[in-house]
Amino acid sequence: MRLLVLLAAIAMPVVAWLSNTGAFGPDNGTVSDRYPTLLVAAGYAFSIWGAIFLLDLAYAAWQATGDRKRDATLDRVAPWAAAGFALTTLWMPLFSMQHFGLCLLVIFGATACLVRAAWILSRDPARVRGQRWLAWLPLSLHAGWLSLAAFLNLAQVIVAFEWLSASQQLPWSLALFGLAAAMLLVLNHGMRGNVAYALAALWALVAVYVKQSGHGLPGAATAAWVALAIAAGLALQTLLLGRRHA
Repeated sequence: MRLLVLLAAIAMPVVAWLSNTGAFGPDNGTVSDRYPTLLVAAGYAFSIWGAIFLLDLAYAAWQATGDRKRDATLDRVAPWAAAGFALTTLWMPLFSMQHFGLCLLVIFGATACLVRAAWILSRDPARVRGQRWLAWLPLSLHAGWLSLAAFLNLAQVIVAFEWLSASQQLPWSLALFGLAAAMLLVLNHGMRGNVAYALAALWALVAVYVKQSGHGLPGAATAAWVALAIAAGLALQTLLLGRRHA
């Protein structure tokens, strides 16, 4: 299983590079621009994938070598990490090929797997005394980003399939913001104020604010302030939980 984690971690940046070269169809940015929503983030936010891929690779190599191969907690994490990395990899060509229904299942599946991995590590008291933060940091960052990206993807699928109004997106977008906020706060609380998880989500929420502040869609200004309010609430919760569990 440890080898599968490493192979899946290597596959993510390789497939991302192929996707950006157009190997599977239009790149992700091009596809995303076809379906503007009130939850989409500014383009710069997606640069976080570089850090995520690099940290995931470092974790994957670390957990597959030395004494870590006999670590019971890392054994519990490995299947979730491998599945999360594999699903992240699968999502990229599916999105380029515009298989939106499958994309939605895959990204929420990847989110669930990586949240589970981050949850195990966040509640492991041995992490603060050893080197398990080398697993906690990358997996938490990945999980935090996907927790927002999944809802961004859901909004685009709603527009692409015309499930709800594309011209008046604010009512259903507010509902998605509410669901995203509830999930972030509940998971962050369960992970005792996971700073890395929260930082990735904050990065995404601030980028949504930046994008929507200058967006031409009706309701964009409201969406921008809602994203900022969620970010403020998440940051405050993380601070309070960090003090409680210090």
